[in-house]
Amino acid sequence: MKEILTLFFTFLKIGAFTFGGGYAMIPLIQHEMVEKKKWITNEEMMDIIAIAESTPGVLAVNSATFVGYKIRKFWGSFFATLGVILPSMIIITIIAIFFEDFLQYEYVIYAFRGIRACVAALIFHAALRIAKHFPKTAFSYILIAVALVASIILQIKTTYIIIFGLVIGIVSQMIILKIKEKKSTKEEKL
Repeated sequence: MKEILTLFFTFLKIGAFTFGGGYAMIPLIQHEMVEKKKWITNEEMMDIIAIAESTPGVLAVNSATFVGYKIRKFWGSFFATLGVILPSMIIITIIAIFFEDFLQYEYVIYAFRGIRACVAALIFHAALRIAKHFPKTAFSYILIAVALVASIILQIKTTYIIIFGLVIGIVSQMIILKIKEKKSTKEEKL
C-alpha cells in the first residue's frame, strides 16, 4: 500500500507542477522516475517517450500507466495515472467555470506569457536530455536531421513523422540482422 501511495503522490506532484504538458514534463518525470526514485532506467524513459508518442494518449498519462504497472501492476498503474491527471482535472474545471472572468485580469495574461516562455525552455531541455541517451551513430543523426526538416521546414504532421521513424527503425534493423546473418553464415562456411 505504501508503494501505491508513493506512486500516487509522486505523479500528483508531477501533474501539479509541470506546465505545458508532454515534452515540458519530461525533465521532471525523468528526475523523479530515473534519478530520484530509480523506478526506471534512462533507456526505459526513452522507450516510454517513444511509446507515448506513437500511441494515443498524453506523455504524462502513458508514463504514469507504464511506471505504475511496472512497480505495482494494475493498482500501481491506476493510482499513478489518477495522481497525474487529478491536478489538471481540478485546475481545468476551475478555469472553465471562471474562464471569461479569468482572462480579464492583466496579471493572468502576463502569467500565461511567462509560462509559455518557460515551457519552450523546458521542451528544449527535454530534447537535450533525450539526445544524451540517443545512439550516437551516423544513421541516428541522419534520421534526426530528416525528422527536423520534415517537422520544421516541410511542416509534415507529427503522426507521419512518427510512422516514418517507426518504419525506418524496423526496416533498418531488419537489414542489419540480414547482414549479420549472412556474415555469420559466411564465417561458418570458412
